[in-house]
Parts: sequence; C-alpha cells; structure tokens
Amino acid sequence: MDMRAMMKSWRMTRFLLSSAIFCLSAGSAAAQTDTLTVAMVGDVMMGTTYPSMMLPENEGKDLFKDAKAILLSADLTVGNLEGTLCDGGQSTKGTGPNSYSFRTPTSFAPRLKEVGFDYMSMANNHANDFGQTGIESTEQCLREQGILFSGIEGRVEKCVIERGGKKIGLCAFGHNSYTLKHTDLNVVGRIVDELVKQCDLVIVSFHGGAEGRTQSHLPQGSETFLGENRGSLRQLAHFCVDHGADIVYGHGPHVVRAMEVYKGRFIAYSLGNFCTPYNVSLTGISGYAPVVKIKIDKQTGAFLGGQIHPFIQTRGIGPRTDRSGAVISQLKQLSDADVPQSQASISADGSIKLK
Repeated sequence: MDMRAMMKSWRMTRFLLSSAIFCLSAGSAAAQTDTLTVAMVGDVMMGTTYPSMMLPENEGKDLFKDAKAILLSADLTVGNLEGTLCDGGQSTKGTGPNSYSFRTPTSFAPRLKEVGFDYMSMANNHANDFGQTGIESTEQCLREQGILFSGIEGRVEKCVIERGGKKIGLCAFGHNSYTLKHTDLNVVGRIVDELVKQCDLVIVSFHGGAEGRTQSHLPQGSETFLGENRGSLRQLAHFCVDHGADIVYGHGPHVVRAMEVYKGRFIAYSLGNFCTPYNVSLTGISGYAPVVKIKIDKQTGAFLGGQIHPFIQTRGIGPRTDRSGAVISQLKQLSDADVPQSQASISADGSIKLK
C-alpha cells in the first residue's frame, strides 16, 4: 500500500468511527455538506511605498470589487502575498534592473479580509524585502485580520483551519534561503506528512519556476532563473499529492501555467498575477488574473469540478472582469499541451471537468 493509500485509509477509518454521531446530529442535511469549495489566486501586492509612492486610489478599497463576490462565496479562499505589509524598514534588495522591493502600507491589510482571504502564503522572494521588520509587521497585520499564513523558515511552518467540521491543513514552500524550500523534499515531505496525520484535508502552496512572458509552458525537470534553482515543479506537485495533499497551487512565474488533476487531486502550476497594480509587468498574458474555484469531496479530498473566473489587470486598477475570457483560452491551451495525461479538461466556458 503506498503512502497516499495508507493516509486515506487512516482518514476513512476515523471518519467511519465518527459517522454515526455525525448522522444523528446532521440528519438529512448531510448531503448538503459533502463538498468543500476553495477559491485560489496567484500573487497579491496591493501597492508599494518603495522606492516611491505607488498606491491605488481610495486606500485600495476598489481593487477587488469585481472579484469580491466570487472570493467571498468559497468555503476557503487562498492566495500568495507577494511582498510585505509594513510602514518602515530598510530594503534588503539591490538597485539593479532585476531588484524590486514591495512595501504595502499596513492600512491596506483589511482589504484582504474584506474580500474573504483565509490564508496567504509568505514563502516567496518578496517576503524578506524589508528584512525581519517587514516579516514581523506582515505577520502581525495578517494576525490582526484573522488571516492564516506560513512559509518562512524558523517561523510558522504550517497552520490549520476548520471548515464544515473538517480540519484543513495549509503549508507553503518557496525557493529562497529564508523560506521553507520546495527543493528540499525531506522538509516538504515532513510537513505534508504531519498535516495529513493531523487534518482531514491538506492544501499546499508553492512559489517557483522561471519568470516572464516566455515561461508559460511547464518544463520537465528543474528550472533555473537569475542563477537560482526555482524547482522541479512537476516532481514537487506530484510528490505532495503522493504524500496525501489534496490541493496543490503554485505561483511565481508571473504568468499562468497548466492545471491538471493527478490521482484525483487538483494541481495549478501557476495562477500568475492576481492583484499587482504597480511595479509588476501587466503587458499581454502577464495581465491575466484568474480566480480558480474548485469543489472537492469533503471526505476524501477528491476533485469534483471547478470553474475558471477570468479577470485582467490594468496598472493602478487591479483585477477586472474580462468578458473575452482570454485566460481561459490560455489555460486550456497550456494544459492540453503540457499535461495531456490530466484526469480533467478545461472547457471554453472555463469549467473544469473530470474526463
């Protein structure tokens, strides 16, 4: 019996032991609570005060207005916080053309809670833009909003949230020295295994891959960018599922990448940029900003179906509804080309269905 089978068998045993009590208390309502919906987005950086003031109008209160209803409608909403929430500190980055530091004012933190974010990954190459000051301020801001987070080595490794009577474990991995590194499969395996034992469902986030408009396709093997090992992301995602993860979602390339269902579990290899109104290229496909909302079986974690909601960004504005559905076409083409073995397919209307 492989690792996934053993973990799922353990989960099912626990479920069966408690099912009689559950049925007595839930009655006919049980059928209505068999599924869990999860909304996922990529990079979120609502504006920056460094190196100059680049902030949206109205304290960012209009940034998410088109996507708010969708984000709030999910049982669980997750994303990647690309940068810091802080008001001071010194930049840790250089001054070269590939150096960017993101410092979003702490007053913008409520915007995340207002639209329903429950969890934000901090395992990325901008979490340390303002050093320990920035990390601590970001963590404090998220705590104040009741938003869970993880991903920085030596700090929060993993977290657990409860939805619909189920414990959901979340963890995040990146490629930088200060993150929990996805290139270290011993670390990844240990954390995922711990969550699988502790929780009913497990969601893994990763920040990896080469960056830019030429990096849409998911390569085989490891990727290198700016001299850094950005991971072997197919291997990573499959490794997490093999260890019992139920959802794996990625970000980092600043463009979307393929999505697949592997062993009945959903994987998004990159959700691209979602709300990055300044200092991030939004030209062409870099402006595609999807919300991917999926439904999974709450007892087993198996993927049941999903929907890609298409948005597109304009500088200083944030994600806005894209009636052309351009990102749907992009994700369909990339998925068909790069993961033809996927157990699901994407339709022209953005629905994701099992084959």
